[in-house]
Amino acid sequence: MFKQQIIMKKDIVHIVSGCLLIIGMVLFNSCKKDPVIPTLTTVDVTNATVNSFTTGGNITSDGRAMITASGVCYGTISGPTIQSSVTTDGSSGGSFVSKITGLTPNTIYYIRAYATNKAGTAYGNEVTATTSLPALSTLTTTAISSITINSAVSGGIITSGGNDSVTVRGVCWAITTGPTTTNNKTADGAGTGNFVSTLTGLQTGVIYYVRAYATNSAGTAYGNEIVFSTNVADVEGNTYKTVLIGTQMWMAENLKTTKFNDNTAIPIITDNTLWKNTTGPAYCWYANDGTTNKPIYGAIYNFFTVATGKLCPTGWHVPSDIEFQTLEVFLGMDPLQANSYEWRGTNQGAKLKNSTGWATGMNGTNTSGWSALPGGYRYGLTGVFNNLGTLSYWWSSTKDPVNAMYRRLDGADSTGVVMNKVYRAGVIYQGGKYIRCVK
Repeated sequence: MFKQQIIMKKDIVHIVSGCLLIIGMVLFNSCKKDPVIPTLTTVDVTNATVNSFTTGGNITSDGRAMITASGVCYGTISGPTIQSSVTTDGSSGGSFVSKITGLTPNTIYYIRAYATNKAGTAYGNEVTATTSLPALSTLTTTAISSITINSAVSGGIITSGGNDSVTVRGVCWAITTGPTTTNNKTADGAGTGNFVSTLTGLQTGVIYYVRAYATNSAGTAYGNEIVFSTNVADVEGNTYKTVLIGTQMWMAENLKTTKFNDNTAIPIITDNTLWKNTTGPAYCWYANDGTTNKPIYGAIYNFFTVATGKLCPTGWHVPSDIEFQTLEVFLGMDPLQANSYEWRGTNQGAKLKNSTGWATGMNGTNTSGWSALPGGYRYGLTGVFNNLGTLSYWWSSTKDPVNAMYRRLDGADSTGVVMNKVYRAGVIYQGGKYIRCVK
């Protein structure tokens, strides 16, 4: 009887304890708040282009529930929702960034950030952005370099994509001014900034016009036009830089071939007596040192070699006296002076002389690109070499029965004053002078 009473008391305690636990849980649950939708703001738009912009949101409260999705919704009508176009930018609180692409140019868009938890979806404040109209890109053409007989290197610098994506860029070229992408062209990637282009398949000794280009949705824009000429090769394979001066295309280096353009050999004469007495074609190197002087100054020829008409590469020729005058007049010499003799002009010699390579204080400006160097000469009456480093001579093709016309450039006169004029005269055929071919 006594044990039964004890058992009944324990049961009552268990029952009372269970009731108290249930009552506590009910009271606790009745005090806990339900989740609500999040609180957030929309970030102002930045980096707007013709088809994209950047925005985002800042979730300041998760509404007492885990964020399951966040991003921005956008459209062309006010009050966009997640049933509109959306981005998905994570599921955590705090700030997030949204990059929106594929938009229509020149269009107003309405944007709201959103965040979703189990209570629902909340939206931030509405902001607007207008995509821009595409414009042509802005770019310049890179100077030509690495010119050969059939290739060259150029490129461009795109400083502005026109608020749009540059989809293709490169250079285009033609043998007439104003090349476009309908002519020869390269394709050198996309985007703005610097790019390098290699022009191939060019013709030897030809003038080309080059422009960089960049294409976006607004169209194709072009950089400044650059004119250059490819190198030319002689029958032996020696190559020469070329330069366009006015309407004339000149070699920018002295000829150095030891063969006529029909591939027959030109006799070499090293002996002074034989040189002064010859009545046929001949060539030599200054001081008979081809190893040192050939690559710098080229070959020295007598006029009998010029008179064959076979000295220059095919399509090129030794300039006539009139063609030399045309060059001088283009560089600013008075036409009456150009047709007179001895020292003429003002600074035309300086424009023809290279800016380096002459004796100290004797260099020119070389604004013409003719790049004359002081290779000296071989005196026709004695066969002796003279004046390396201080002057040089060039044959024309114009002659009479005894003499042929030439041009001479000096570093300085007899008093040491820098000589910037051009000398014109005639001399016997045995004179040893250099050759510049013209096309």
